[in-house]
Amino acid sequence: MTRRTPAGPSLGPAPALLPDVAVVALGGGHGLHASLSALRRVVGDLTAVVTVADNGGSSGRLRGEFGVLPPGDLRMALAALCGDDDWGRTWADLLQHRFAGDGDMHGHVVGNLLIVGLWEQLGDHVRALDWVGRLLGAQGRVLPMAVTPMDITADVRGADPSAPDDVRRVRGQVEVASTAGRIVGIQLDPEHPEACPEALASVGAADWVVLGPGSWYTSVIPHLMVPDLRRALVQTPAQVAVVLNLEGQPGETAGYGPEDHLAALLEHAPDLRVDVVVADPATVADAAALDRLERLVADVGARLEVAPVAVGDGTPRHDPRRLAEVFARVMGPATS
Repeated sequence: MTRRTPAGPSLGPAPALLPDVAVVALGGGHGLHASLSALRRVVGDLTAVVTVADNGGSSGRLRGEFGVLPPGDLRMALAALCGDDDWGRTWADLLQHRFAGDGDMHGHVVGNLLIVGLWEQLGDHVRALDWVGRLLGAQGRVLPMAVTPMDITADVRGADPSAPDDVRRVRGQVEVASTAGRIVGIQLDPEHPEACPEALASVGAADWVVLGPGSWYTSVIPHLMVPDLRRALVQTPAQVAVVLNLEGQPGETAGYGPEDHLAALLEHAPDLRVDVVVADPATVADAAALDRLERLVADVGARLEVAPVAVGDGTPRHDPRRLAEVFARVMGPATS
């Protein structure tokens, strides 16, 4: 069944809180930031499980120097969970502050340094993140998907324009996200990273699990490549919602429509049960595109929610308030 919601300005108050609904949102980067910014307005029990394979920028430098998990996506998730009052906005801005200048600190982010400093002091990834969350007054908990440093590798067809049918392997999150050609599959190295125990427990205890939006092959699908986490996602009694991207991402999912994103997710985890798929109407404005997505959603036994969730300024960004309205409706007692 497809449900459409009329477009309209997102100017009203935040949706009513669902205090007894426990949600786990999985992803990384800006996509997870958007879903967490929405979900903290809706539910009373929120956990972020974050991809930890970044090898670029400040995170990559800290990872290389200290041998730690890359902190950048964890930092962004914590910032998304800060409140809308002065305290929350101030700490969120500081956490995201990136140093300028020409010295050794150039490009480093305050929140990354804070997280790595607490990791060194406490010797425990989860305890340190919980302490940062307490400092910020975060409206939820942030956990890494695994406690083992890892790299993403991708099999890419046509990376060399002179050999469009050749498949070669690309290594590293930054390299995968910016590759030419078409990604046909990803892997993790090591293949069996140790999942975060607290993340496994949160997925098992959730009422809802949310996958997406975000960089599909480097932020969303990697969760399904951690064997124990994948098993937890397949076996969870929670309902599973997939929020589709607004467009393909250059260098990673260029040319993908909404049905391509969903198909890629299911190809990497055909045993994953999906209950709800959320798509913006602009992505299925063409009748053929809507038909393709509806048929795929029906094939997996899910319900399609077509609702305006983009910011509406022409950029492919999700509006947290509009997304919150969809989550409130989907997760509310009348539909859950």
